[in-house]
Amino acid sequence: MKKIILVLAMIIANYVTEAQVKTPQPSPKSTLTQIVGLTTVEIVYSRPSAKGRDVFNNLVPFGKLWRTGANENTTISFSDDVVIDGKTLPKGKYALYTTPKADNWEFIFYTLTDNWGNPDTWDDTKVALKTTVKSEHIDRFVESFTIGINNIDNNFAHLELSWEKTIVALKFEVPTAKTAMASIDKVLAGPGAGDYFSAAQYLFQSNGDLTKALTYVNKALEMNTDKPFWYNRLKSLIQAKQGDKNGAIATAKISLASAEAAKNQDYVKMNKDSIAEWSKK
Repeated sequence: MKKIILVLAMIIANYVTEAQVKTPQPSPKSTLTQIVGLTTVEIVYSRPSAKGRDVFNNLVPFGKLWRTGANENTTISFSDDVVIDGKTLPKGKYALYTTPKADNWEFIFYTLTDNWGNPDTWDDTKVALKTTVKSEHIDRFVESFTIGINNIDNNFAHLELSWEKTIVALKFEVPTAKTAMASIDKVLAGPGAGDYFSAAQYLFQSNGDLTKALTYVNKALEMNTDKPFWYNRLKSLIQAKQGDKNGAIATAKISLASAEAAKNQDYVKMNKDSIAEWSKK
């Protein structure tokens, strides 16, 4: 009897699952990703439609905080610090709130992004940046609320919000020149200690040229004044693989001392085990 009840329960559960009605969302979700210069901008929002209603100063009242879309928070994220109205907005993810008015809109970038709509309690300490932008009237009718990134330049773009016959465009500047020059300077300066270490590690792990691997790890140690214990650990392994056990033991002891100072027990154990193994006659 219990088996029959269990089977019936499974059949009913499957039927309920399969019988769920699928309907389109009134305010469908949208994700926009745009590269501006070297900065990635991502916007996630839900798009309500006018559906014959008066939007601004009716559906969306003037002078009141708006979630800037529908449903959960509209969010915007920047991969780099950006500049808006002369103020720096640190890289990261923000909820985008606005206060629409007849002739201008206030934009607010809010650090708490997990609200459904407006926060129950507004916290000014979570306002990362606030600025005001003039709104414009457009001749065409925009049925569905739309956020776009337009007028894209290597150094700036405009965050555009449009609905009904209103559009607002907020300019933001990106650090393209700074990022590009930092990349150029790094590449033209040649490889760093980490690059030499990675090359040595690859050659060791892939059974490549051990002579080159030893040269590279020595170069990494030469360039890094901290002499990381994992650098010397790799060097000892390369030496041991080359058959230089005395050299491997000496290097492992250096790595061991550094690992003990850093209280990294994993490397302490690995070095002690290797020293014991390489010390066998």
